[in-house]
Amino acid sequence: MHGRDAVTAGTHLGEVLDDPTLVARARDGDVRAYEELVRRYQGRMYRLALRMLGSAGDAEDVVQEVFLTVWRRLEQLADDRAFVGWLYRSVTNRCLNVIRARRPVTDVDPDDTETRRGDARPERAAEVSAQMAALTTALAGLTPEQRACWLLREVHGRSYEEIAEAVSTSPTAVRGRIARARAQLAEVMQPWR
Repeated sequence: MHGRDAVTAGTHLGEVLDDPTLVARARDGDVRAYEELVRRYQGRMYRLALRMLGSAGDAEDVVQEVFLTVWRRLEQLADDRAFVGWLYRSVTNRCLNVIRARRPVTDVDPDDTETRRGDARPERAAEVSAQMAALTTALAGLTPEQRACWLLREVHGRSYEEIAEAVSTSPTAVRGRIARARAQLAEVMQPWR
């Protein structure tokens, strides 16, 4: 079943269901509702995991594991509106565990990394590829906690409070980690400005 069918199943006149409604239905055993939540968020969660881990295979494993765990523990979620924050926290924590379990951190292969622009001009594509490689190297130079905070803020637009909850610290500590990460990244990325 495709996205729109799953979203509108059981509604009148093609009404699109919001996340809390889908979460409530999924908790009641509606697999199609949970499949729609997975469709909505798996791309974001994968991109976060990929940037944190630098490995497509590890990122896929983490995201799959998180969505399965969340499905099994859905009844534990007290507030249906907290679902997205729970996903971000679960993916972030699982990635941090994977990073801690392995050393050294692997690099992202720029050839395997999607870019936001598919420019047809080879010189522009080469420049974007070089920038992505430099950013990947710069991100690898951050501590896992700094990398998680920076990615959640700058790439995923999460609030300081959401990030603090995701990485089990205070908003003040998150601000400090992001400030240090920004300073370090700005220094490394200076040639690309």
